[in-house]
Amino acid sequence: MQVLVSPFSKGFLAHKLIGLKARVKHAFAVEPESQPLSLEDLALLERVAATVAERGMATPAILFLESVGPMNFLGSQALHFFTPILEVVFTQRDVERVALLLERRDTLSRLGAMIENRAGASRTAGPP
Repeated sequence: MQVLVSPFSKGFLAHKLIGLKARVKHAFAVEPESQPLSLEDLALLERVAATVAERGMATPAILFLESVGPMNFLGSQALHFFTPILEVVFTQRDVERVALLLERRDTLSRLGAMIENRAGASRTAGPP
């Protein structure tokens, strides 16, 4: 004989919650950070870091990267949305690569480290 559970009992709600939790367990999963970046991606990040350091904008850039870090995925989705407009200034391939890089959680911290390294190297070298 099967026992019917009332739709408003604790057991029924707990059972439904466990089922829902199991179904959406991986809904917001992101790629693991252990996957290495490609050489093209590293070259793009190095190019950005070099440009920022050459213009003397290392400190504001690092501050900006640290403050928007939690929203990098939203930024990547915005880039995908604005790709047709950005193609006027940048190549579509570069915009798409940056958008895909921003989907990774570790990209902004890597870029910040690259900018710090470039800025530190230019400070130790001194003015020409």
